[in-house]
This record gives sequence, structure tokens and C-alpha cells, in this order.
Amino acid sequence: MRGGTSKCWLFNAVDIDPYIADAGGLDNILTAAFGSGDPRQLDGVGGGSSTTSKAAIVRRSSAAGIDVDYLFAQVAIDSRTVEWGSNCGNCATAIGLYALQAGLVAVDDAVTVVRMRNQNTGAVLSAEIATPGGHVPTEGDATVPGTTALGVPVGLTFTDLHADRVTLLPTGEALDEITLRDKTFRGTFVNAGAPAALFDASDLGLGGAEDIADHLHTLVALRRQAALRMGLSRPEDPITHAIPKVGIVGPPTDYRTTAGTDVDAADYDISVRMMSMMAPHPAIGLTSAVAVAAAATVSGGVVASNARIGWPGSLRIGTAAGILDVDLALDPNGILQSVTLHRAVRRIATAELFVAVPVLT
Repeated sequence: MRGGTSKCWLFNAVDIDPYIADAGGLDNILTAAFGSGDPRQLDGVGGGSSTTSKAAIVRRSSAAGIDVDYLFAQVAIDSRTVEWGSNCGNCATAIGLYALQAGLVAVDDAVTVVRMRNQNTGAVLSAEIATPGGHVPTEGDATVPGTTALGVPVGLTFTDLHADRVTLLPTGEALDEITLRDKTFRGTFVNAGAPAALFDASDLGLGGAEDIADHLHTLVALRRQAALRMGLSRPEDPITHAIPKVGIVGPPTDYRTTAGTDVDAADYDISVRMMSMMAPHPAIGLTSAVAVAAAATVSGGVVASNARIGWPGSLRIGTAAGILDVDLALDPNGILQSVTLHRAVRRIATAELFVAVPVLT
């Protein structure tokens, strides 16, 4: 399925569970199915990019108030490895529609809300889908920045952002500073949607709306230091390229999208450029968008300092692909309670994948 700007292969747990032991685990199954170990993923269904090498295992949930649980997998491309420590909002959007189309959730007469739990992080999300007359849609005319493809409109809400188990600021600081090669970089580190390290673009000599391809080495080094500070890894642990999400932020400025559309600074609130695995993200991941929205509520942080909020309850994020509108719900004390994003989803295929025999040995 395509969810927003990601493509995800979704597996019903009842179909894949029986094969996990014989195949040596989910990592072996997924890397073989996707053709990982080859940058083209030629011998599998992967698309050779971080946004097209994703999977999720979906099952009915036994937890009260939750309809489906899902385990998200970011499948590596060059190596036969899988990263299990994160979430993907675009894939979660697709899972919401998939749950209806696969009969995992009862359909309402008007609007169906699918409550989902990400088993990787414990995050709770809900997908709202119009189902007039109990009809489950297969096509729609919704679009999102980053693709011209149409899809079924789905509203995805991240909830329980400040449950007791979640600390918004893992370091306890609104502003952290990391020094690399005698240069200081200011960042705000948050845990909302996904762990994210957001750095002030000006410290990299940027305005916030530029291509970050020439700065990936610095961002990789900053992510490593941020992971240590946020308690996501220890010095002796291997380096991960998935969490925290890392990117730069800056004030709104006029820019041109990758599709050649001119965007005026007055039309959005904050410039954001994110890195996905080891490359610039073509737009922004939804979990990263939630992190940016949460960071915008942190007084003294780099997002709040650079943002020019157009109106309460909204944040317009300027990405390389265009503007992403985010709806925020705050409590009377100004604490973020939920974030809603509007996406477009379409089922691409229902398929049997023939996994290469070597995975079974």
C-alpha cells in the first residue's frame, strides 16, 4: 500500500507467524522478500530508497480500546538488516485503511475510526476514514505534498503524547548544544511521534530551506551524539541510522520545491529538512512532523525560536516537497495532547511473495 509519501508492504500476522521460526526470524524473511543487500533491491519488492523499503506486521489487538497492533520494520537496502526501533506515520495511515479492507475492524455507517498501537514504541494512533453506508473505499481524490498520486483521504491522529511513560524532553533541556570539531550546534531533542533531534540550520550555515545533501556527514555525527544524550544508545552500541530522526529547522523563507513550485514565506510557519536513514528525506516523515509540532511548543527551543505561528492550533511545515499542514490539540496549560495529519492512501496490490530459498537455510 502507499500511505502518503511512503510505500509499505503490510503482512497479516496470521499469514507470516507460522514461517518465522523455520526462516530464522522476521529479519531474514523481510530482507529476502525486499531484495536487501543490493542497492537496487533487484531480487525483491523493495524500491531502493528508505521511503519504499518499509513493512509492517499487522494483527488484531487484545488490548482494551485498541483495534490493531502493528510491528513496523525499516528494511535496510545495502545490507541484510532490519531496524525495529521506530515507527512510520505514513505506513500507519495505510494500516488504518488496510485494517478495514482486510476485515480486521468492523465498519461504521458513516466514519470509521481505527485505533492502532505501534508495538515498536508503544505509540497509540487513530485513523479516521469516511465509510458512508458502511462502504470501505478503495479510491479517492486526496493528495499530499511529495506526490501527485491520488488516494483515499485518511486523518491520522497521534494521541497519548504525554503519557507517564513518555518524557517530551529526554535530556530535560529545551536547548542542547553539541560540539563537533570546535563548532557548536544548537538542538532541541524531543520524544513525540518518534525520538527526534532538531538542529538550528544557522549553525550549519544554512537558512533551513536548502538541500542538506552536502551536510549529511555532519548530521550523522550529530545524530550519534544526540542518541547518546537522549539515552537511545550507549557508547559501545553499534551506530543506528534510524533513530533519533535528525534534521534542521529555520524560519520561513521563500523557496522552490523539488517539483519546481514556488512557496512564499508567508504561507508557512517553519522550514524543516530531515534526513532519512543516510539520505535527505524527499518530504518529511509523519513521526518527524509530530516531533516538530511537539518541539514548537517548547519555549526556548530551536523550533519555537524559528517558527512564526500563523494561528493557534495549527503548524504549517515547509518541506522540500511542499507545505504539510498539522493540526494541534493543546490542553488549557498549553501542553500538546494530540497531533492530526491528513494523508492519502491507496492499495497497490494484494500479492504472494516468493521468498528466496537461501533464507530457509
